[in-house]
Amino acid sequence: MGKIIISENVTLDGVVQDPAGAEGFRHGGWVGRIGDRGRDEAARVLLDEALGAEALLQGRRTYEFLAARWPSRTGELADGMNSIPKYVVSSTLNDPAWNSTTVLRGDVVSEVSKLKQDLNGEIVVAGSFQLVHMLLEHDLVDELRLMIYPVVLGTGRRMFGEASDKKPLRLINTQTVAGDLAYLTYEAVREV
Repeated sequence: MGKIIISENVTLDGVVQDPAGAEGFRHGGWVGRIGDRGRDEAARVLLDEALGAEALLQGRRTYEFLAARWPSRTGELADGMNSIPKYVVSSTLNDPAWNSTTVLRGDVVSEVSKLKQDLNGEIVVAGSFQLVHMLLEHDLVDELRLMIYPVVLGTGRRMFGEASDKKPLRLINTQTVAGDLAYLTYEAVREV
């Protein structure tokens, strides 16, 4: 059975919006404020995560952002990103150009539940905050990996929004990256 892993860059105050600065958000580009060493170490964590995943699960906007960048890149991370199976939740994407891509249509909860049944290993969700909110709301998330950036924006779309019920989590790992970033891993606690 697959495990849904949410992997997000997030500010100290919970903002996930426009970390790279490509979306026009006035506070976007906040991941770039950590310097070259921080970017290199954070990229290494991303590489290890991508190479350890069974598949990627994305919303359409995140998919299109990544599909416009990765196919032309080379190197270990690019090879991993380009070859890994990708699943995109979309009702409008008809002809995905990035290789190894499958579009999931219809009821998202059913489609993702089936995907968890069909795959073994980690199914990593990065970006895609609308999808993340839906997965959290329907208790489909098994683990959260949060790279916390030491910046407070005060505004922007947040990692966690309104929920119909509490979502208990257990801290299972902490790591410091580049001296300034906290990389926290939580697992979902399900009551039996």
